[in-house]
Amino acid sequence: MTSPGRRDSTAVELKDGGPRRRSPRTGAGRGVPLPLLLPALAGLAFLLLPLVALLVRAPWRSLPQQLTSPEVWEALRLSLVCATAATALSLVIGVPLAWLLARTDFPGRGLVRALVTLPLVLPPVVGGVALLLALGRNGIVGQWLDSWFGITLPFTTAGVILAETFVAMPFLVISVEGTLRAADPRYEEAATTLGASRFTAFRRVTLPLIMPGIAAGSVLAWARALGEFGATITFAGNFPGRTQTMPLAVYLALQNDPAAAIALSLVLLAVSIAVLAGLRDHWTRTS
Repeated sequence: MTSPGRRDSTAVELKDGGPRRRSPRTGAGRGVPLPLLLPALAGLAFLLLPLVALLVRAPWRSLPQQLTSPEVWEALRLSLVCATAATALSLVIGVPLAWLLARTDFPGRGLVRALVTLPLVLPPVVGGVALLLALGRNGIVGQWLDSWFGITLPFTTAGVILAETFVAMPFLVISVEGTLRAADPRYEEAATTLGASRFTAFRRVTLPLIMPGIAAGSVLAWARALGEFGATITFAGNFPGRTQTMPLAVYLALQNDPAAAIALSLVLLAVSIAVLAGLRDHWTRTS
């Protein structure tokens, strides 16, 4: 038999909107097992210690002078320009590719999706070699670009942009495709039944719906392009003022001017933190 007190508490719960769910963190304060706590703290220290060392050893007094030197400023300017151009190019060709993967069904779609995400796991140096074999002067496509139009892409600023696009665009495609799959396709279908073309429905209905995913993917692609090293140095080289981006400048400065290398590293670290702060609603939000 249920006691009156139990009935009263049940009635209150139902009156307030139904039974309350218990938080999954109810047992969080019971203590962490030592075999889990020690490796967790070691992993945290392993990740934070290099960043702390970078901040401790940073030449804070001479930092403004380091960041305003012509070499550092030129590498910074080139990195920002190339990363922005690579992100714009990724948007132009990556958003339609994400729509194709999310909204259409064609033979080999799984294989195409795997190939699109391949640069995520492919070593960047291998990507640079592949770009050379495809777009170099003797490449499969590059030889025709050189002979027909006189266009040479390796060891140019355009080559930097292409190398960064190659490694950064998959981040945009994955983000946009996931947002498209989460969006209700019935809005597009309703627009087409009202007379809108498929492209008009995409432009007027779908794009506003997936804009948060496009923004998140663009930020990820921009940050990845800004930090690209392997494919850039392999395909575009390391020429100051033309192809030397910030990661390449860090690598070169570390051999001759460690203070400048640390200054540039701090800039890249600040950019990474800004990216994480901008994506906190997508990655770091907890229930």
